[in-house]
Amino acid sequence: MKEKVYDPSDMPTAGQLAAELEREKYKRRYQSVLRSTIYTLVVVAAVAVLVATIWMPVLQIYGSSMTPTLNEGDIVVSLKGSDFEPGDLVAFYIGNKILVKRCIAGPGQWVDMDEDGNVYVDSKPLDEPYLTEKAFGDCDIELPYQVPDNRYFCMGDHRSTSVDSRHTSVGCVSEEQIVGNIVFRVWPLSDFGTLK
Repeated sequence: MKEKVYDPSDMPTAGQLAAELEREKYKRRYQSVLRSTIYTLVVVAAVAVLVATIWMPVLQIYGSSMTPTLNEGDIVVSLKGSDFEPGDLVAFYIGNKILVKRCIAGPGQWVDMDEDGNVYVDSKPLDEPYLTEKAFGDCDIELPYQVPDNRYFCMGDHRSTSVDSRHTSVGCVSEEQIVGNIVFRVWPLSDFGTLK
């Protein structure tokens, strides 16, 4: 068996060893930064999903029952909570759908409407500057109507087409059904801002 003879010229120089050592350090540093960046992105995405589902659900509007306030395709942010005032925009579950309507009256209040679509809460006319037209709409409940305990009477802003608390298929909304207050529009960018 022949012994291998090492030629000193095959040995790396000190400069080559230093360059190789620096390259290895860079590779380890790059992998470490890449790993920590990926972990950070995963954590941020998880937190964003958690916040969006638990505290601030993001919803897309379908249909025209809330025009002119909200239009089909608008993307809005809702805020979870339990304090709902007349005039607030609320999102709530009906079956497996989420509807967006305006809170008109709370528990124990009396709601009435005349033939022209003017709404009265506890016999006082409701000031509704957000409407462009009033209509009696699809109503199969007996008026005046008292809102049951722990429920809210909600109506769409496009009164002639909206199916809402005026109809028994929707009825008054319980606190358990409510997703949250619609507080902010994020799309389209031309209408970006708070909602009321």
